[in-house]
Amino acid sequence: MRSDCPVPIRSTLTGRGWEFPESRREALLAPVTPDTAQQPRVRGAGRCRVGAAVCGPVRAALSVRPCRADSAAVTIPNPVRQRPERREGRSQVPARIALPAGRHYAITWGISDTYGGMTGALLHRSRAFVRLGGVRVDVLTFDTRPDYPRVEQGLRSSGKIVPGMRLLNVWDWLREHPSPGDYAGVGVSIPGRKSVEGFTPLENTGAYVPGERDGRVMNRTRYDASGSEPLQVDHYRADGSLAVSDRRDVTERGTPGGRSIVLCDPAGNPVKAWNGAWSLYRWWLDEVRDRERATMIVDSKTSARFMVGYKRSNVVSAHVLHGSHLGADGRSIRASRAAVFENPGAFNLLVFLTERQRADALPLLGPRARTAVIPNGREVPRASAAPPPRNVHSGIMLSALDDRKRVDHAVRAIAAARAESTPVTLDIYGDGPKRGRIEAAIERTDGGVRLHGYDPNARNHLRESSFLLLTSKSEGFPLVLVEAMAAGCLPIAYDIPYGPADIIRDGFNGFLVPPGDLAALTAAIERVTSLPARKLDALRRNAVRTSAAYSDQAVTRRWAVELDRAAAPNVRTRQPEPPDPLALRARRKLARLWHKRRETRRARGGL
Repeated sequence: MRSDCPVPIRSTLTGRGWEFPESRREALLAPVTPDTAQQPRVRGAGRCRVGAAVCGPVRAALSVRPCRADSAAVTIPNPVRQRPERREGRSQVPARIALPAGRHYAITWGISDTYGGMTGALLHRSRAFVRLGGVRVDVLTFDTRPDYPRVEQGLRSSGKIVPGMRLLNVWDWLREHPSPGDYAGVGVSIPGRKSVEGFTPLENTGAYVPGERDGRVMNRTRYDASGSEPLQVDHYRADGSLAVSDRRDVTERGTPGGRSIVLCDPAGNPVKAWNGAWSLYRWWLDEVRDRERATMIVDSKTSARFMVGYKRSNVVSAHVLHGSHLGADGRSIRASRAAVFENPGAFNLLVFLTERQRADALPLLGPRARTAVIPNGREVPRASAAPPPRNVHSGIMLSALDDRKRVDHAVRAIAAARAESTPVTLDIYGDGPKRGRIEAAIERTDGGVRLHGYDPNARNHLRESSFLLLTSKSEGFPLVLVEAMAAGCLPIAYDIPYGPADIIRDGFNGFLVPPGDLAALTAAIERVTSLPARKLDALRRNAVRTSAAYSDQAVTRRWAVELDRAAAPNVRTRQPEPPDPLALRARRKLARLWHKRRETRRARGGL
């Protein structure tokens, strides 16, 4: 809180001067960030002055009513729109953004060592919530990875997880909460039952695949005959005792079907059992939040499937659609998104990253869905008065090496430009299943393309590069475009659903190319490298200014507003209803007609 805040702290919070609701006095004394314990210092007399200004943190935290002192109204700046005052030589603490009270969770399926854009976006959003909203955020995972303590340590050392954030995994949590006494009163013990259907723990033999942590076996997996389908995973504690046995072939051994998940005490006795993973996950969510008020933002489409059935009166749930909801034909709903689109009221809020995607999704969702458009945010640096020098012929690409990203298009376009005597280069940072194919494509060029593999610090090279290429088949919101713009690196992107056209104004702050058009992609690369220096500098300045709209402050404020609306009583108490098959078919038919009409208008030049 700023030291020049004009609001007096008095023993009587009513009377002459400002009037504060007694119930919210504690908000006034709250620190600006979780790591700041500074008490506010107050300057001024015991009554308000005409024209006095209430500082952002106080205005955001309190319901303040100006008194009728003297004869004029008091000026109260809007905390959402007002920018913090800049003072030379002093670090400025941004005004706290009023996020919902209670616990905050970011829900994903798992975090890999080479995680992609979705995981990076949820970690960044969580850091922004901690830094700007003063809340704590727990990141919840559900996969069977055995070494999450090491993962969390690595994320902390790299700054991806900050104080105020935790990484919790369901299986690690169950390892640490083994006994019935820990669950007194919630009906988890199994009195008189030492045998549970399907409970056949794996023997300690070399026949099963171990998962280790610091040299200790934390789980063993039994696979089917092909070695590809896990049929049973047993999880162990650090002392070697059985924590959870998760069997997935209860109906017929060796064939997937029927599930039995059994939690055991340190002696190996069953204390609770579930016949499905989703019921376990929902039970865990209740336990980990201790039945307290919570906000849960679900980023993973895999996790969204079981979150459809998780509805609690004191939980606000939001699902972020990071990727396209459309199938390969561009009309049908992807199977991985069907559960959400068939139950549009299951979440309090469905968040799209672009307005274009929401417009395409609304005919499929119907009127029951509450939607919002909130892009991914970025910590946008202040524009430098002297832009760093960069080679106008240097290109960069940050991308996974898979079919959807079409990195081979970028390689071929660079090769075509070099064949026309344009000395462009391309540095590719990323890894994936198609690496071999990309390496083969690079070998057919004359050496202008370099593949560096995965690099967690690859974004630092954007300030050294002149342009960035994005050649995907589809995206949700390609945050790399914003990151490139913030660094003054001009994006050249296929005009795909979704994101590029929402961010890029062709010829103003970057370049849009018809999807899959290699000749147009090559021409755009040649155009960037041949522009006059003055024109190129103007485009870079426009790109940097565009990126400011996606700053952490702007995006976190939008989250605060939309989550507050989603928590309205009529939304909180709404229960998901079984989908109406006729209504669902009608919505899908309407969507197909709408897409067909749009394509016809585009073909005629109407859009």
